[in-house]
Order: sequence, then structure tokens, then C-alpha cells
Amino acid sequence: MTDEHVIIFVKNPVPGTVKTRIARTVGDEQATAVYRHLLRHTQTIAGQLTAQPVVYYGDFVNPDDGWNGYPKYLQTGDDLGQRMLHAFQEQFAAGAARVVIIGSDCPYISPAHIGQAFDALRDHDVVIGPALDGGYYLLGLREPLAFVFENKPWSQPDLLTITLAELTQKKISYTLLEPLSDIDEWADYEAWQGKKQ
Repeated sequence: MTDEHVIIFVKNPVPGTVKTRIARTVGDEQATAVYRHLLRHTQTIAGQLTAQPVVYYGDFVNPDDGWNGYPKYLQTGDDLGQRMLHAFQEQFAAGAARVVIIGSDCPYISPAHIGQAFDALRDHDVVIGPALDGGYYLLGLREPLAFVFENKPWSQPDLLTITLAELTQKKISYTLLEPLSDIDEWADYEAWQGKKQ
């Protein structure tokens, strides 16, 4: 088993629980269909990786779904930061030397981005893929740096700025991948579909 692990945070595609901002525009069923589409894209990416994908569910572990064949875990913690930190700690404890985390709502991410992230971790402590909304679509570490996950404004436009300032202050080496958009609103999804045509 490789010592490079890719944590993938997912939810089960249950109407009313996924892509709630999209649902405000087009309803729960359409929002769930969008999320299923994003999940299939992420599963395609996972199948092309040389690193080991591990899947962390935000609600319940589905024993029979499109993630069969990968290790499956349940996210634990009171907020996104705690859930991510716990997942990183678990994967480092399992023998990983470099760990990258992605979500399941960035359709522009490719195996090349994830490969670039692992390459960057050979020379840097942290690698981040900036999202255009001020957050990030990818985070990679060589060790579980707890402060990266503590007291952060999750889902807010200043998340990346605050994170980078803290890394700089603590003299932690980092590098950035190219910025990408994720899918939070219906217009984001329409833009993605427009680019595919």
C-alpha cells in the first residue's frame, strides 16, 4: 500500500441534506442530482490515482455504493476543522507519509492536481489548492498540524487568507496549486456544464 493517502470527504446523496444552496434555487431533487453528478466525477478521479483513496462520510457509511473497494470511514468531530484533523490523524497513524484531502464538489480537479500536490509535499510542509470563493478545494500535509484546523472561519471568504497568514507566522513552508472553482450555487453548476460543451 502506498504511503500517499487521499482523504475524500463525501455525503450520501439524500435529498434535503446535500447542496442546500443549490436547492434554494432548483429544489432538493435537482440539487441531489447535481451532487450525484459531482460524486461520479470524484469517483472517476479516485480511480485514476496512484495514491490510496480513503472515503470519509459526513453522515453514515454506506456499505454498498460507488465507493466500494476503498477504505470507508465516518467523519468525527463537532465542526469541519475537527473532522478534517481527525481524518488526517487517522491516516498518518495508518502509515501515510503524505496526506491530501479533497471534497466531492470541485469538478475541475484532476488526477494531475493531486499528483502535483504530492510532489509539492516532498519540498513543503503544506500544499493548498485555493478555491475561487476564498476557501480551498485541496489541502495536503506531511504531518497533522492541528492549528491549521482550529479557530477557522469555515465556508467564509477569508479562510484561505487567514490560513496562509498563520502558516507564514509559524514559519511553516507551503505552496499553492492553481485556483479552481467549486460548486456551491446553481450558477456554478451551469457554468461547469457550459464549459464541458
